[in-house]
Amino acid sequence: MAAEEPAVRWCPSGAPDRPEAVVLGVRSGPDGQVAYLATPVAAAEVVPTLPEGVPPTRVLRFASHCVSECAHRVGPDCGLADRMLAVPAPEDTRQVPRCHLRPHCKWWHQTGTSACHRCPAVATTPLADDTLSALVSDPSTTREQLAAHLAGQPPP
Repeated sequence: MAAEEPAVRWCPSGAPDRPEAVVLGVRSGPDGQVAYLATPVAAAEVVPTLPEGVPPTRVLRFASHCVSECAHRVGPDCGLADRMLAVPAPEDTRQVPRCHLRPHCKWWHQTGTSACHRCPAVATTPLADDTLSALVSDPSTTREQLAAHLAGQPPP
């Protein structure tokens, strides 16, 4: 009997230009938290409707296949999923956000519900004044640098 192929994992901070990309959610509110869509919508249907000059990742979160050439890839794991665990979890962690991606989500399979609690705060394109999101989304940022930032200390 042949070995079973591993399931395709999806990145919840994926590239909108991938052929399989779907809109995961809309960034809304003053803090840019993601409000998840109840059902996926093909990115190819939505991106052309955005106003010219608005980067799609500024207003939307996309999901696409997790790929080995991703800058966040650390061996078989996602470094972004690991770095985002440095972000404080919301106060109420009794429920996780509703998400159609979860059964196939790379972050969920790697870190469990810890990722789900922090996922709405992740921005593919951070706002200019959001230093924490910029640090989390930078593949070169270490967990030690994140811890120092959160503690209000200069980076190591």
